[in-house]
Formats: sequence, structure tokens, C-alpha cells
Amino acid sequence: MPIYTPPTEDMQYLLHDVLKIGGSGIPGYAELDREFTGAILGEAGKLAAEVLAPLNASGDAEGCQLENGVVRTPAGFKAAYDQICAGGWIGLDMPEEVGGQNMPYLINSAVGEMFVSANMALNMYQGLSHGAMSAILAHGSDEQKATYVPKMVAGSWSGTMNLTEPQCGTDLGLIRTRAEPQEDGTYAITGTKIWISAGEHDLTENIVHLVLARIPGGPEGIKGISLFIVPKFLPDENGAPGRRNGVACGGLEQKMGIHANATCVMNYDGATGFLIGEEHKGMRAMFTMMNEARLGVGLQGYAQGAVAYQNALAFAQERLQGRALGDPANPDGPADPILVHPDVRRNLMDQKSFVEGARALTFWGAQMIDRAHRMQDPEAEAMISLLTPVIKGFLTDKGFETTVLAQQTYGGTGFTRAAGAEQFVRDARIAMIYEGTNGVQSLDLVGRKLGLNGGKAVMAFFDLVKAFIAEHEDDAALKEDFLDPLKSASKDLQAAATYFMAEGMKTPENALAGSYDFMHLFGHVCLGLMWSRMAVASRAALAAAEGNAAFHEAKLVTGRYYMARQLPATALHLARIRSGAEPVMALDAANF
Repeated sequence: MPIYTPPTEDMQYLLHDVLKIGGSGIPGYAELDREFTGAILGEAGKLAAEVLAPLNASGDAEGCQLENGVVRTPAGFKAAYDQICAGGWIGLDMPEEVGGQNMPYLINSAVGEMFVSANMALNMYQGLSHGAMSAILAHGSDEQKATYVPKMVAGSWSGTMNLTEPQCGTDLGLIRTRAEPQEDGTYAITGTKIWISAGEHDLTENIVHLVLARIPGGPEGIKGISLFIVPKFLPDENGAPGRRNGVACGGLEQKMGIHANATCVMNYDGATGFLIGEEHKGMRAMFTMMNEARLGVGLQGYAQGAVAYQNALAFAQERLQGRALGDPANPDGPADPILVHPDVRRNLMDQKSFVEGARALTFWGAQMIDRAHRMQDPEAEAMISLLTPVIKGFLTDKGFETTVLAQQTYGGTGFTRAAGAEQFVRDARIAMIYEGTNGVQSLDLVGRKLGLNGGKAVMAFFDLVKAFIAEHEDDAALKEDFLDPLKSASKDLQAAATYFMAEGMKTPENALAGSYDFMHLFGHVCLGLMWSRMAVASRAALAAAEGNAAFHEAKLVTGRYYMARQLPATALHLARIRSGAEPVMALDAANF
């Protein structure tokens, strides 16, 4: 059976040594000392390792079953979900007035990583509620907030997002679900939604669907879309689940992965819906859910890579095969562990350097969200808006790649169910697709975010990198191993951005054809910055003889590996971008 060890030491290091949260000035951060965050992460890690992780393989094998309109989740899921609720984990970063603990989003992200690594499918049931709660809090009426959010925070009710329909996914302007106004101020919702994660299940007493629909007579396209609350059971006068609404699960998707999460076809037949916000303004409310979901999906990508790496490393330390080129590592045994072989080391170092860099990037992004929301900081808001498609797209692409590398570490064993590696591969694959495919993320990055406000956000990122390099360039060792590679990679990113600025108006296809490479180029620069920041923190800790010396030495070695072996990929991406659209578009459609 696969193992899972919560990476609490690495998380504590990022929070306190790298991000230095105690001195950040962000409201709510001052109380986050090492002891306090250690207690939170310790309890969450215990739940992840002892309760959620043991159900991951069995839940995958059993899957969900649709019986008479009710979805039965795998054995043990209900009891595990109840433990999540009992610990208050669902409302960790929700406001206290709705029953939450008002912890920073950063802490919620750290806890979320452990839950996703332990059991991604199970975590999705409560994870989907988070986006729905955020949308209601941001755009709902006081009555809607009071009726739905406290129960969702407690976990007795859960939430979903209902966007996609059989004829449209990314292009939501094509949706057909209708919302007919009723005399009592409600709307009758009729239509079919597909691929609805956690759309029906037996974990909660009610499910609160947030549904995009079109009010007749409204504008065409996305300007005519509204957002509605459509509960499975209509709340009665006491706020308890009352009459069954006209919504039902019409089927379950048979999927490549996340078998234990119900992906549903949802049929709405005159269901009673309650408008959130204004008519025809549903896209604004929907993006409250979508942007949060994209950051969460980026986390899913590297979190699956993280648990896959842990298991691959354990296998490499135990599997005996061949001998080291020098002295035997296991002279009394028949062979050495495969960890002695350079190509296995390369494989594992690729995994380790990505996972730890991605964790740092995600935590930094979460800190920016806290700065934006808790301090009303427009610069932080602009920066995380710019980086959201990078975090979602790059981390899920590379996270999936990491699970494949981990599977490869096993050789033939990795292709069998018993090892568990193939489940990580299957589960990670969806993160590249949902909440906007990674191709869509790259188009959003280049087509919308790059030039927003005259390119102010991306220029701020370049200035941030330049300032970091200037601050530390007197450190000769740091300069050679980290700062010079980071400077070179950042110049590649600037050159690509300049190319897009020049070509975007003149020949838009040149920009769009290079968007995917730009997203990856940007992602590598972000991880190069993160590894450079970690190098500064670990060198300082070693100089002061503080903390675990072996931990900090390993950080520096891993960081040097990323800067030497992974960061040079920026030059390849830049060359592809500069080739323009001609190689991409030259082949006639009839000749594919």
C-alpha cells in the first residue's frame, strides 16, 4: 500500500524562514508563530496520514455507485468526511460570523495540500464547497449568506459549481439552461449540466448547487448569463432541508481517475432557483469560484506529484538491482538499492526539485491572496491575477509529469495496481483539464493578463526579480549558483514578453502560437525565484547554526540542481516563441 508522510517540516520552513509570515504585516499573520502553525499542520497531517490516505486506494478500486438517484460513496468515506467536519477544517479560512476560524488562506492552502496528497477524490467533496461559499459570501444577499454558508462551513451541507453543458465547456456563452422568472421572485431552472464534481453523494444532508443559467430576454452570449442557488432540498422555515427540489443526478461519468469522487450529469426540471446578485451578471460571480478553483487545482497538481515522489523515493531506497560504479552501497547484500544509479537519481531529483519549488510558489501565491484581501492591496491583487494561470497551468502540467516520473522509478512494478503509483498518475491527469484546460490558461495569460493595465503587473514581476538579485548579488556563491541563472532566465521571459507586445497587435497568431511556451517559461522563472529565495533562507540558517543543518544543506543541493538542470529550459521556450505561428499553422487542415 502507498505511504504518505505529511511534509510539515518543509511547510514550517516556507512559512517562517522563507516567507517570514510573522513580520509580513498582513492582518491575522502576527499570531502565526511556529508553535501555533506547527500545531495546526500537525493535526491536519495526522488526519491526512491516518484517516484519509488509507482510504485512497480502496476508494479508487470501489468507486461511486448510483442507486435510485442516490450516489453511494466508497466505504469509509462518510466517517472520514465527518472527521473533517468535526475538526472544523472546512471553514478554516471562513469568517467567524459564519462559523469559520478566520485563518489566512495561506494556512488553508497548506492544510489543503496534505488532504489532496492523502486522498484527492475525498477532499474534493469539501473542496468544492469552498468556492461555492466564497461566491455566496461575495455576491449573495444577507439572507442567502445566513441560510446556506454556516451549514456549508459546518459540513452538513456541501456545494458545487454547475457550469458545463453537453454542447459547451469553455465557451459559456453557448449555455442553454433556462431560468424562468416566477411570481414569488424565484426562478424555474431547466436544463442539463455535465461533469459536475460532487453533484450527488451521501456525505451531507443537502447539496447547494450554484448554477449558471440564462433568463429569457437577456443579452446574447456571456452577457446574458446569471448565477443561481439551486439546493437539492429547499430550506424550510427553520432552515432545515425541506421539500425535494427538481434536480436529480442522471448518471455518473466513467473516468480515468478520481474514481471515488462522483462526477455527475445533473438534470434540472423546473427546479426552484434563487438569483445570486444581479440578473445577467453571473459571470462575475462565477469567476469568484473559478479563480479560487484554479489556484486550488494548481495545488492539486503538485500535491499529487508530492505523494508520488514520496513513494518513488521509498521504492528506490529499498529496491535492490545492480551495483554502484564505485564501492558497493550494500556490500553484504546481493545488489545495491537503485538509488545509487545516476539515472534514478536524475529522475528523483527532477521530482524533488519541482515539488519543493512548486510548494513554495503556491504558498507565496496564497500569501499574496491574503495580502490582497486582508489589506485591500491592489498590487498584490494584480500580481496574483497575473500568476493564477501560471500556477494552474504550469504546476498541473509538471505535477502530472512528476507522477509519471515517479511511476517510472518503479519500472514494471509501477504499471501494476499494487504499487499505487498508477493511481497518482490517473488522478493527477484531470488537473490539467478542469477549471479551464491548460491551453486556455496560457491564452488567458498572454491574451488578457500580460497586457492588462499596460503590462503593469508583469513589469512589477520583473522589478521584483531585479530587486531580489540586486539585494543579494554581493554573495559570490549565491550569485554563481542561483542569481546568475535566475537573471538569465528572467531575461528570456522579458524577451518573450517584448516579442508578444510587438507581435500581439500586428500578428496576433504569433502571440497565441507561443502562449503555451510562455506559460511554461514563466513557471520556470517563478520556480527559479522560489529556489533562490530558499537558498537565501537556508544559507542564513546554516551561517547562524540554526535548525536542521542536513535539511538546509539538502535545500541548497536541490536548488542548485533545479537552477542547473531545469531552469535552462527557458531558452528552449523562448526559441519556440520566436518561431512564431508559421510552423504551427502551415499545414493545411485537410492534411492532418
